[in-house]
Amino acid sequence: MTALVPLPVLLPVLGAALTLLLAKWPVPQRIVSVGCLATTLVVAVLLLVHAYRHGPAVVQVGAWPAPVGIVLVADQLAALMLVVSSAVTLCVLLYSIGQGQADTGESAPLAIFHPTYLVLTAGVTNAFLAGDLFNLFVGFEMLLAASFVLITLNSTRLRIRTGSTYVVVNVLASMIFLISVGLVYAATGTLNLAHLAARFDGLPEGVRLSLQLMLLLAFGIKAAVFPLSAWLPDSYPTAPAPVTAVFAGLLTKVGVYAIIRTQTLLFPGEQADRVLMVVAGLTMLVGILGAVAQSDLKRLFSFTLVSHIGYMIFGVGLSTVAGLVGAIFYVVHHITIQTTLFLVAGLIEQRTGSTDLRRLGGLARLTPLLAVLFFVSAMNLAGIPPFSGFLGKLGLLQAGVAVGGALPWTLVAVGTLTSLLTLYVASRVWNLAFWRTPCQTVEPTAPLPALTVGATIALVALGVSLTVVAGPLFDVTTGAAVDLRERTPYIHAVLPDGPP
Repeated sequence: MTALVPLPVLLPVLGAALTLLLAKWPVPQRIVSVGCLATTLVVAVLLLVHAYRHGPAVVQVGAWPAPVGIVLVADQLAALMLVVSSAVTLCVLLYSIGQGQADTGESAPLAIFHPTYLVLTAGVTNAFLAGDLFNLFVGFEMLLAASFVLITLNSTRLRIRTGSTYVVVNVLASMIFLISVGLVYAATGTLNLAHLAARFDGLPEGVRLSLQLMLLLAFGIKAAVFPLSAWLPDSYPTAPAPVTAVFAGLLTKVGVYAIIRTQTLLFPGEQADRVLMVVAGLTMLVGILGAVAQSDLKRLFSFTLVSHIGYMIFGVGLSTVAGLVGAIFYVVHHITIQTTLFLVAGLIEQRTGSTDLRRLGGLARLTPLLAVLFFVSAMNLAGIPPFSGFLGKLGLLQAGVAVGGALPWTLVAVGTLTSLLTLYVASRVWNLAFWRTPCQTVEPTAPLPALTVGATIALVALGVSLTVVAGPLFDVTTGAAVDLRERTPYIHAVLPDGPP
């Protein structure tokens, strides 16, 4: 089974090279891309089953033993993230093929969409599997380079401007991350995460806190937590719909994943946990209040994206098994639902030529299927029972109540208020875009391509299925949270003979 561990990284990389060679042949290019991501999904499922039954699968690249060489680790958390990210990227790729984004274009070299998209996927999977800080940095840089190309596709002035903002902010985060990596190596002599878990215990408290805050700053920018989230609502809405969808669903979650991994493995029970809870509360409130004020659908979804990042950070900040279970469950839920909502926004834009709520209306009569897709996803995001959004929020709020104290109780109240405001925002979109009589006649531009609708339906079904399989999913997230809190399963898997 360990032979499968590198495949989620290698398959997209090899696929990117092959699709680049096939740039003049769109059909073979599409077949290769879809085949690579479908195979990656199968491999991810096998890795998750293995991690759940037998513990982490570890590969030491080049047979260099840890902590010297590069290590790839597929524990329950990493394998679960691989499964969800592979399913989402596959659906978004099918959507983009159906939309024609990946195939044709008069003013831009859109044949590069497939290789760039696969490099982005490889960066995400590499970040999830990375067993050392430098390889995690490489994963971030792979997805950053690919995301800049994707966000500026078609090269309009607005996309270049917002893409530049996106790159400048993320390069700044990468510089902070790289400086942190250098300082960590200077202080401990290693970058291997399992080795660091042992070495950090011997550092002075002030040094540990400084390194922790620097890593949190870098990952906080990537994850778009308040006050480091101002770049996101301006950057994401201008990109093509499938690009925005995969960015919103996945890229911020890579930052959240890095926070979960480093906080539990390197800094368990540190002082910064209270800082994380304060940041989580502000992220929830500021994000959802921003969403309330928006009249454009894509910007509104971007602000809800920021807001719901706060739930995940809240779970990490609680620093308990129950809090981590809720956080991991919510990451899985939110990747699926937020991606779906942006795809629905893309369909609305295709159907009506606009995502401005002031111009929309009557979509429930015009496109009943689109209304159903939005309604189910929006209610799931708002946390209406029995959807997975309700289960995730309930788990997090119960974890907060169990911890007790002024700050956790405040976060419980803020989380409840944010959920109610999310429901208000979803209801407002429904009333303005789908239910009311349109202020002006909406002229449908063209029938929606079957593949884009099919990919969106598949993601909506995946979101609903999280409720159906909530029991087994909670078993996996509980196992992942227990392993994260104990730390020893990860450390023993990477360093079976103990830290040198």
